[in-house]
Amino acid sequence: MGKRLLLSLVLSSALAATWAHAADKAVIQVMHQGDPGFVAAYGKVAERFEAANPDVDIQFIYAPHDAYNEKFSAAVVAKQLPDVMELDAPFLANYVWSGYLQPIKPLIDKDLLDDMTASNIAQGTYPIDKDLYAIGLTDSSVVLYGNKKYLEAIGARIPKSVDDVWTREEFETYLEKLSKLDGVKWPIDTFRGYGIKTEWITYAYGPILQSAGCDLIDRKAWKSESTLDSDACVDALAMMQKWVKNGWVVPQSAGTNQFFAEGNPAALALGGHWVYAEAVAAMKDNIVVLPLPKFGAKGASPDGTWIWAITKTSKHPDIAAKFISFLLKDKEYRAYVASQSGYPGLKSFAAESPLYANGGPMAIAFEQASKTAVARPPHPAYPTITSAFMQAVDEVFNGGDPKEALTSAAKKIDEDIADNDGYPPFGDQQ
Repeated sequence: MGKRLLLSLVLSSALAATWAHAADKAVIQVMHQGDPGFVAAYGKVAERFEAANPDVDIQFIYAPHDAYNEKFSAAVVAKQLPDVMELDAPFLANYVWSGYLQPIKPLIDKDLLDDMTASNIAQGTYPIDKDLYAIGLTDSSVVLYGNKKYLEAIGARIPKSVDDVWTREEFETYLEKLSKLDGVKWPIDTFRGYGIKTEWITYAYGPILQSAGCDLIDRKAWKSESTLDSDACVDALAMMQKWVKNGWVVPQSAGTNQFFAEGNPAALALGGHWVYAEAVAAMKDNIVVLPLPKFGAKGASPDGTWIWAITKTSKHPDIAAKFISFLLKDKEYRAYVASQSGYPGLKSFAAESPLYANGGPMAIAFEQASKTAVARPPHPAYPTITSAFMQAVDEVFNGGDPKEALTSAAKKIDEDIADNDGYPPFGDQQ
């Protein structure tokens, strides 16, 4: 009995010591999304960080990609914000305006700040105070992938740089020729299979409107009417509706991989940089990477991806920033991201990524970052802007009138801004 009591006392003392030790640790909660490969990579980085910083406990909160904003909103309501959060870049203005994030420039390692590409700085900067609120290892872009054999069969010109892109007329001529070519079921896959509940439509299709000479919203007056429903935007969306009506576009029901699926039923693909690794594995040297066509007087391409920020409620912002800096410098993590065709957001990462270097197979994609990238509207009303636009595109692709759909979307956006008194100080920036 005495020995059992002694053992119990020893165990209690040991547990108490453990609990006391655990209580001494600074807990950093990190909210993130990502596929299983990235989730595993984050876990390994955390293990290395904790080994180097034994007084810190990194705790992860996973939120599914498609439900991330809903889970973050729930954390806001419960007043349980994490210390570090991953966020989709176009939502940054809404999060900063709402008071959730804090500037990170004084906290992140200076060598990382100096290493950021221009588009990476842009995606993490709040337009009102011009301060940096988030940073990422990567950025993103969309290119036009082409089946080399099909393009050669119709005599298509192959652009060599962003300065040599297809015009709208060339692009539509090639779509029509491809539609008549043996072996081609659909001339282009625009990845409608991603559906209308992700950012894909606004992210990938918005630049088509911008290239055509309009935008989702006037970025000085912050009004959507007369911009989103302008003749240029109506014409651009009517053009895309024609592609769908002609049967040139892979339907949503066919999934998202028809460009590199067996038999290569789609000849072109308007796809993200992340498509490359899987496509080249399937198609080998029968793939060419092209810059996005011009649909008007100028080129336009998307940018912005998931980046890291620190919440205002963090009790340990210095440690949170130390973890972010550690993550972005971690060699094994960077090697994994490079293996997934990660699009460089740091100049040093670009140097480590032969895929995007001059002469690399995705060099054109990286060239777009400095020449044609247009960020999605950096405004607190962005959740409404993207939702209204996605609904309009879906309506038009299903046979709706482009003018009516875009007018309705513009009204929804302006009503939201009016309901929030212009989201001051945005309304004061005119």
